[in-house]
Amino acid sequence: MLCSDGTKKLSFGGSIKDGDLVIVYEKRDVMKAVKVSETSVLQNRFGVFKHSDWIGKPFGSKVLSNKGGFVYLLAPTPELWTLVLSHRTQILYIADISFLITYLEIVPGSMVLESGTGSGSLTTSLARAVAPTGHVYTFDFHQQRAASAREDFQSTGVDSLVTVGVRDIQGEGFPDEYSGLADSVFLDLPQPWLAVPSAGKMLKQDGTLCSFSPCIEQVQRTCEALKKTLEIFGHLRCSFGHLKFMKGK
Repeated sequence: MLCSDGTKKLSFGGSIKDGDLVIVYEKRDVMKAVKVSETSVLQNRFGVFKHSDWIGKPFGSKVLSNKGGFVYLLAPTPELWTLVLSHRTQILYIADISFLITYLEIVPGSMVLESGTGSGSLTTSLARAVAPTGHVYTFDFHQQRAASAREDFQSTGVDSLVTVGVRDIQGEGFPDEYSGLADSVFLDLPQPWLAVPSAGKMLKQDGTLCSFSPCIEQVQRTCEALKKTLEIFGHLRCSFGHLKFMKGK
């Protein structure tokens, strides 16, 4: 859906079309992502479902199989996508994602830098948070992982809001072209302290930085790097109290 100014609004209204991605819901813990194709069928324990019967129905519809069994066809919202996506890496889940977006103060129109992309769970939610006029620039050092993420973002309809780059942020830092432009920077890296100086350069006045790490040793080293960076970039807002929620995945 497009807004009046031509920008894209992340919306799943309307009817299911050939080529759309839907989340097939069998029960709470059994869901899968399926790309609709007029000539394809889905077979499961409830019977055979023709994709052609799905086309034209609204998201959320209950559809019947040849045996009278049924499933629901749900929209690929960021929450549902997090539950069904391919795990190329360990991912963030809804509770952590909600907390992160709140603390990063991401709103429509924000510009966000992220590293690394991984499986794209957080990235999809970031895209919805910045829509319709913001943008997420996400980076991963692994070329194939980045390519898979691009395909996923296209499937879920957020590709116009996300740019995926292949870059070693720990070793190279963020591209200079984003210096002083980012509202928020998110780091999910093995050695995030190496990227902190570059992140400091990227943030706007009063920008927000978050580093998410599983080990307290990583948090301690990142805190040390943040202290040094704050001495250089005094305009950055970084409350060390916020680091409490960055300790675990």
